[in-house]
Amino acid sequence: RRALRLEQEKSERLLLNVLPAPIAARLKQTEGVIADGFPEVTVLFADIVDFTRRSERIATEQVVQALNDLFSVFDQHARQRGLEKIKTIGDAYMVAGGLPDPRPDHAQAVLEMAMAMRDEVARRSDPDGQPLAVRIGIDTGPVVAGVIGTSRFSYDLWGDTVNTASRMESQGVAGCIQVTARTYERLKDGYRFERRGPIPVKGKGEIVTYFLVGRNQGLG
Repeated sequence: RRALRLEQEKSERLLLNVLPAPIAARLKQTEGVIADGFPEVTVLFADIVDFTRRSERIATEQVVQALNDLFSVFDQHARQRGLEKIKTIGDAYMVAGGLPDPRPDHAQAVLEMAMAMRDEVARRSDPDGQPLAVRIGIDTGPVVAGVIGTSRFSYDLWGDTVNTASRMESQGVAGCIQVTARTYERLKDGYRFERRGPIPVKGKGEIVTYFLVGRNQGLG
């Protein structure tokens, strides 16, 4: 019986490593698809600039170790701010605020995470000793979140907000945090931004974007 209990505890820990606790609890009670609509969350994508190309010259173990070290620190920042890490894809990292438990300060929490990520990467170098930079993109708006699949399942997000945040990253600038007007409008009083101006975004035409510079004095 003790062996069975230990096995159950191990399974529980693994499940909680993969899914948010409220979602894991629901998954154990239902066999149907889990999908929830959230009217407003903030989504962040971050990518280590040029890391893939540089990695071709470096031993695989070193590449994986460097990413593991960095993403482990990102995970810590996400936990401290009550944010939900969604996934990593290669050298890209995705995190969201405001789900699975809604919260009013999701945009602020994600911006604080973005600045912490930017500072963390700026302090580091790749295994070749070259400085690293991160490109970060953020959008705020509605998403659908849920669990897909029955094996190797994961908690994932869908919708225009996700696609736009991804475009903010891919069409961003090294070392910069690019946000949409939707995110800017929510946070312009507490943070300093630079208007980048309209940029062409695939599938959306030209949209106005902003670079986050830092906090306004008196905040934090």
